[in-house]
Amino acid sequence: MARWDIHPAGVYGVLSRTGTAAKNLSEAGSAIQGNLEEAASAAGTLTSQYGPYTSTVGLVGSALSQLAQHWGRDLLYIAERTSKSMQGADEATRCYLAGSLEQAANAQREAAKEPKIDIPGTDGTNQHPEGR
Repeated sequence: MARWDIHPAGVYGVLSRTGTAAKNLSEAGSAIQGNLEEAASAAGTLTSQYGPYTSTVGLVGSALSQLAQHWGRDLLYIAERTSKSMQGADEATRCYLAGSLEQAANAQREAAKEPKIDIPGTDGTNQHPEGR
């Protein structure tokens, strides 16, 4: 079993700063998503020769959509990994303070497990695209 030497005040200070940074990252991600959608819409469409009402997303809109899909999964992965790490650190510290080193070790192990990311329209493997 690992040897523990935790300074709870330091842990909670780091968790507080990490929570603030995670909130800021989430807000930035939401803003980027909205901006990408707006930019894709403003980029216009390609009109088909087969009728006045037949059109498809333009090239720029399509590229922005692909960018959002590519990075969306990574951003969700980062958010989930951050959340699991913060919860695990909090739980492990609480267990440590209660004198339950085995529970603290279990909390640490659970926090280190790979997060499962479910995105509608994916193949359902729940794997990070880079294998992380």
